[in-house]
Amino acid sequence: MSSTPFQLLPNAPENEANILILPVPLEQTVSYKKGTCYAPEEILKATDQLEFYEEDMGWSPMKFMNVCVLDAIEPIKHEMQAVFHARLEKITAQLPENNLLIALGGEHSITPALVKARMPTGGHVIQLDAHADLRPSYEGSEYSHACPMYRISEQGYTLTMIGIRSMFETEMDYITQKNITLFRDRILRKPEYWQQLLEHLKTLEGPIWLTIDMDGFDPGYVPGVGTPQPGGLNWYQALEILETIFFNLNITLRGMDIVELIPDVTQVSEMTAAKLMQKAISFWGKAHKFDLKTQNGSQTQIECD
Repeated sequence: MSSTPFQLLPNAPENEANILILPVPLEQTVSYKKGTCYAPEEILKATDQLEFYEEDMGWSPMKFMNVCVLDAIEPIKHEMQAVFHARLEKITAQLPENNLLIALGGEHSITPALVKARMPTGGHVIQLDAHADLRPSYEGSEYSHACPMYRISEQGYTLTMIGIRSMFETEMDYITQKNITLFRDRILRKPEYWQQLLEHLKTLEGPIWLTIDMDGFDPGYVPGVGTPQPGGLNWYQALEILETIFFNLNITLRGMDIVELIPDVTQVSEMTAAKLMQKAISFWGKAHKFDLKTQNGSQTQIECD
């Protein structure tokens, strides 16, 4: 298991954990700022600074749930990109079910393998991102961080794209051709379109994967990303999106990923990702009524002061 725990909590056996955290420190195709391979470790370190009490839902999730931080899946020296992604899919598919899986990247290219592993018969992917990521290939690689949503769409999954504010012309053509649901960042400044987004999320059903590229945030909130763009979601907009998704009881959330973060000197970026992960855990646990169960979670195994 990972040497860096979540909130300094003991690791539960993976087949007994309610929360599985999978570090995937992949950095092979980044095209601007580098350092995303360090993100999983630094995000987990930042969880040391989180209080156990989650103020929005009014409970301490880890009193009721057990967490397991899994061994990181890293590329092997000289391993071809296709082989790495096939290995990532195979390992992820073998993980226990009936839990919340959170993958920590690493670059965004990890998402298609995770989606295919956790939703093998199809489903819907919700993307928070500055970029469309719909290139068939980029800089000679179909496994580029500019390509994951194209690969996911071509595998038959439907998409909702949120916060997009940078795309190539052919990507917009592809969105139109495939009738992909797109909520561009600027249009979400209008209250009526923000409400349309929330209503759309409430109508979704069936298997869902949530992918969060941290450049979907305004860089004033998250400066440490590989390809920053002006504009973007603020903290409370992101939480409202998460809360709407997690409390939609007509969906089955098969997992989520947090990708493209680069640890920054202020440590604000990794703290924001750590807090976002805690919010997701809290919302998921509350929606599944873990707060009504016996308190035998990871937090009960340590002394708190």
